[in-house]
Amino acid sequence: MAEILVLGAGGMGVSLAVMAQKAGHRVTVWTPFEEEADLLRRTREHKKLLQGVKIPEEIDFVTRIPGRMDLAIVATPSFAVRETSRQLAAAAPARVPVACVSKGLEQGTLKDMAQVMGEELPQNPVVILSGPSHAEEIARGVPTTVVAASENRKAAEAVQDILMNSRFRIYVNDDVLGVELGGALKNVIALAVGALDGMQLGDNAKAALMTRGITEIARLGVAMGAKSETFAGLSGVGDMIVTCTSQHSRNRRAGMYIGQGHTPEEAVRMVGMTVEGYTSTKCAYELARQRGVEMPIISETYRVLYEGKNIQDAIRDLMERPKRHESEVIWLLSRQQGE
Repeated sequence: MAEILVLGAGGMGVSLAVMAQKAGHRVTVWTPFEEEADLLRRTREHKKLLQGVKIPEEIDFVTRIPGRMDLAIVATPSFAVRETSRQLAAAAPARVPVACVSKGLEQGTLKDMAQVMGEELPQNPVVILSGPSHAEEIARGVPTTVVAASENRKAAEAVQDILMNSRFRIYVNDDVLGVELGGALKNVIALAVGALDGMQLGDNAKAALMTRGITEIARLGVAMGAKSETFAGLSGVGDMIVTCTSQHSRNRRAGMYIGQGHTPEEAVRMVGMTVEGYTSTKCAYELARQRGVEMPIISETYRVLYEGKNIQDAIRDLMERPKRHESEVIWLLSRQQGE
């Protein structure tokens, strides 16, 4: 039995807490909001995000970070990861692994969560948990498989040993950057796919958008030093599929509202929760420009979200782009040769 601290009492934080407690661990959930902690203690249910899921009495909710833990899990929105990590650093014992399930890039710095946490938690190994994993299903014991990525293999294996159970399978991966980019940028594609659903454009366009979307993400990842095969795995294609097709996906839902005629700002408000793909679109667009990487789907999504471009015009411009070979290798060679 391990002592697990979950930081963040949203849907993912509570679902992981429930899963870990049922697997035999002692679990504490931290939230900076006393009202939220008190509500969860009393009702034993996250009515907004996990309705019908009973929170075991053994799980405690606190507003002060305890100093005793075998594993910490950061499960806040990406914009809160730096501050949460900073507060955790003051309490966490050195060398205790800290896992992160937040998916996104930091605005302004364009750093991934592993970089952000590494800066704030220099005494603790950071492990990124990512893959097709909706909180609504983890909490209900639906079989789920993810990857634990870290530059510290022992830390990744420690997280695997602690959290893996008959309903939650974990693979170890050493490509932290690839796992981070797959988890963050598939949210952008999910927004775009949602827009197609909102416009009732059918399955052909969605399949193309998902397939070419993961190609773009892999192209950026490889240019930044990630491994191409990572994007064919759980944190790439796997997470892309679940986020683009599921009723649980907030990014897809926001995209549907946009496709139905709402402004991006209205769509985010209508979802009522963090829509990571909205901010990740801007970060991805900026990264692509910095690296000189061609990402047409990301670019058109950015123009729709931030420049007011009409979706129909964006679709037309994507469809009428110059001809090219599907193979990235052949295309890159032809560009180098000036063909």
